[in-house]
Amino acid sequence: MRRQFDQQLALLNRELIEMGALCEEVIALASKALTEGDPDLAARVAPLDTEIDQKERTIESLCLKLLLQQQPVARDLRQISAALKMITDMERIGDQAQDIAEIVTFLYRLAGEPDVSGTALPFTDVAEGAYYADAVKWAVANGVTSGTSATTFSPNDTCTRAQAVTLLYNAAGAPAVSDTVSFADVAADAYYANAVAWAAVNGVTAGTSATTFSPDDACTRGQIVRMLYRGEMQA
Repeated sequence: MRRQFDQQLALLNRELIEMGALCEEVIALASKALTEGDPDLAARVAPLDTEIDQKERTIESLCLKLLLQQQPVARDLRQISAALKMITDMERIGDQAQDIAEIVTFLYRLAGEPDVSGTALPFTDVAEGAYYADAVKWAVANGVTSGTSATTFSPNDTCTRAQAVTLLYNAAGAPAVSDTVSFADVAADAYYANAVAWAAVNGVTAGTSATTFSPDDACTRGQIVRMLYRGEMQA
């Protein structure tokens, strides 16, 4: 019985690895389709997202079967619980293949893709050959971003609403703001407070409700494009 259970756990691990590989592929594909403006590549994203959804259902079913038909000990329960949490997060990756690198690339293109040859990259996690390398060079040189540390940019991190609006604000030249923040969840001394106030006054964003901005929420692709469009109108 235990041998059969261990075989099922091994199968669970293999399924998780395959789902992770699909997530990596869909992020890379979506990014390349976006930067190259290739509709054929973009058309391949949706089927991959469907595969990820199917993997989630398969793994969820396997986890439930292990819980109901076997008698897992505490260690096994932790592994199964972790798997259920992981597939939820990975499924979201398939749905929201957007990150900081894409936003900076959008802004760089809006600026006319200025020449950045000779500009050094201060970040160890941005390769010279990366599709967003020139965009990062431009962003740092123009004060749009300073990275997540002195040596890291974290290009594949999910961008929060606070980070996205700050990037737009800095790209607009960080204009002086006289209005106070009107959102209850934005502290007056938050690093993004001026950016939020500027965005609200200029119609770049109206927040997630009349009283909240939800600064730590992930910024969806729809929200990003809308902010970029409205931010460009203020340029």
